[in-house]
Amino acid sequence: MKILFDVNMPHPLRQELPGHEVFTAQFQGWAELENGDLITAAEKAGFDVFVTADKNLRYQQNLAGRKIAILVLPTNKLKALRQITSSIRAKLDAIKPGEYFEIELG
Repeated sequence: MKILFDVNMPHPLRQELPGHEVFTAQFQGWAELENGDLITAAEKAGFDVFVTADKNLRYQQNLAGRKIAILVLPTNKLKALRQITSSIRAKLDAIKPGEYFEIELG
């Protein structure tokens, strides 16, 4: 699965997701793009999932008709995310194109 991390995601989390191609918005040269443009660029580039910690994304963007799945994590703090990596991996394995899903802590 080809995954794009939003600019707010900690890069070391990539190491916790073996078996996936994980890129960052910064690596792609998209750090300056706003969320709507960033999601569109990710879709055009063939990404399967956009991972962010921006819980307001679904209220700020029209996500209807999107092909890319969006996974919202509860925080961007690496220590907390490492405690829920099994949940993150499980959802990435199950998420469908266009689906929006939020993972909660604990």
